[in-house]
Amino acid sequence: MPLHKGPAKSDERLLSVNPFYGEANPAAGMEEAPPKHRLPDTPMPPTTAYQLVHDELMLDGNARLNLATFVTTWMEPQAGVLMGECRDKNMIDKDEYPRTAELERRCVTMLADLWNAPDPSAAVGCSTTGSSEACMLAGLALKRRWARANADRYPSRDARPNLVMGVNVQVCWEKFCNFWEVEARLVPMEGDRFHLDPQAAADLCDENTIGVVGILGSTFDGSYEPIADLCAALDALQERTGLDIPVHVDGASGAMVAPFLDGDLVWDFRLPRVASINTSGHKYGLVYPGVGWALWRDKEALPEELVFHVNYLGGDMPTFALNFSRPGAQVVAQYYTFLRLGRDGFRAVQQSARDVALSLADRVEALGDFRLLTRGDELPVFAFTTAPDVRAYDVFDVSRRLREQGWLVPAYTFPPNREDLSVLRVVCRNGFSADLADMFVEDLTRLLPELRRQSGPSTRDKGAATGFHH
Repeated sequence: MPLHKGPAKSDERLLSVNPFYGEANPAAGMEEAPPKHRLPDTPMPPTTAYQLVHDELMLDGNARLNLATFVTTWMEPQAGVLMGECRDKNMIDKDEYPRTAELERRCVTMLADLWNAPDPSAAVGCSTTGSSEACMLAGLALKRRWARANADRYPSRDARPNLVMGVNVQVCWEKFCNFWEVEARLVPMEGDRFHLDPQAAADLCDENTIGVVGILGSTFDGSYEPIADLCAALDALQERTGLDIPVHVDGASGAMVAPFLDGDLVWDFRLPRVASINTSGHKYGLVYPGVGWALWRDKEALPEELVFHVNYLGGDMPTFALNFSRPGAQVVAQYYTFLRLGRDGFRAVQQSARDVALSLADRVEALGDFRLLTRGDELPVFAFTTAPDVRAYDVFDVSRRLREQGWLVPAYTFPPNREDLSVLRVVCRNGFSADLADMFVEDLTRLLPELRRQSGPSTRDKGAATGFHH
């Protein structure tokens, strides 16, 4: 029986310890089960502590079957070994770990070249814990540039900075506006347009606009926003009004897909109005979480007063980050991935993910019960909803039943002005193979007859139907 001895408080919950690790282990000497919500009084053997944590984590979902996340769930064993070797290195301590700092610098230069910076060696950038921090830094740079240009009237009651973006932006942008006291001006969805409209964005700009955010790969449906059209609309605005509004490209996912699969798409530093770009190394950058990257086209795009300078090996290493101490393992893993794959390798990996997405989207559509919103031909991501004639069930029923088979497929409602639209979204990442896609279709097909026999959707509270809200 489980070990639950000891003077536990009446309301205290204890961990259940397998007798092999407790009473039946003469070397352990355990007589009391450890509490769940306070530090135990005495230490325990490492094997017991490991088993307790390991057993509880078995209740987590299988990351490879998680079709909700954009985050990398598979890397080569060699990458894991490198990360293990670097887990004790503090990324911020560039004096102590100069080679890790050098690998970070090389990654920045590689990304600047990939994103067509005018002079990759002059581009400024840094690693972050993910795209959320990278977006915060990019937004902060936009605000500081605007404040410096408007020093004669800011701060004042009549000069409140604002940031223009589509309502489909990732929640980190709402956090940025909240944390740094910037008004969020959101372009709503309309009809079958599920992201920002360039002209509508330009119409929201005024003398207090610090910038416009364009999303290269919306998390809602996987579609690219038209960055070149957005820049053209802002060029026309400048010709009419003199307002020079910079653009930041949130390329959390698409900035590591488009350069390899959509070479003719102009979205990056080739557009003079693009001041900065971010991406998630731990999404389609193919690295375990968490690492992101923020780059500015040149030193003028990043105000010097925001940069902290570290001297290492007699050289200057400029840093700009919200976090301080963090592991260098993910940065090393990013450099390994760049070195390991090169352009041709990245192209092969991303093309494989897109091929799986396109094929899977077609097969889901062929079932007849669903209508595709996107097909996976931009990000390897597609969104779909129930067909107009389906009345017996909704997307939340589908999500719940798929979870019973181990598949995590988010169901959620779109933002204004399309709250009427509820969808499912499938993210195809490296590691989600064609064979796994076959299994997914088989499970979905097997569920449909039972769903069709329902008298109606079983979901009453759509807000509580899923923990996924973006």
